[in-house]
Amino acid sequence: MTEEEKEKAKAAAAAGVGAGVGTAGGASVGVLELAAQGSVTGFSAGLVIGLSAVAGALVGFAGYGMYRKMRDKQRT
Repeated sequence: MTEEEKEKAKAAAAAGVGAGVGTAGGASVGVLELAAQGSVTGFSAGLVIGLSAVAGALVGFAGYGMYRKMRDKQRT
C-alpha cells in the first residue's frame, strides 16, 4: 500500500467515524425533538438522521484534514 493510499484510507475512516457519530446524534436529538412537536413521520425522522450523518462525515473529514496540515507543518 502506497503512502497516498494509506492517507486516503485514513481520511475515509475519519469520515466514517464522523458519520456514525452524526447518525447517533441525529437519531437521539432530532427524532426526540420531532416527537415532542408531534410531527414525526418515517420520512422526517429518516431525513433528520440522514442529514446528521452527512454533517458528521463532513466534520470528521474536515478534522482529519486539519490534523494532516498540522502534522505536515511540524515535519518541515
